[in-house]
Amino acid sequence: MKTLFLASVVTAIAGAGFVILAFTANAAVPCEDMLKQLRAAKQTVKLSDADMTKVTDLETKGVDRCNADDDTRADKFFAEAMKLMGK
Repeated sequence: MKTLFLASVVTAIAGAGFVILAFTANAAVPCEDMLKQLRAAKQTVKLSDADMTKVTDLETKGVDRCNADDDTRADKFFAEAMKLMGK
């Protein structure tokens, strides 16, 4: 009986650790940090006017989402802008 109880406790602890690990692995980067990286990259990159317009549009959308505390979506906009810049 003690063995069964001990096995249940170990399983529960391992499951809880997995859930915490999975949550932190999928956590978004703070959008403010990502925005700083984007703006620094914009200062050093040479883009066509059309591409710079796309990057600026994505930055604006990301800032709107960041201000709404939607870091995940904001980071997606910022990541897309970084991709356009080759970063």
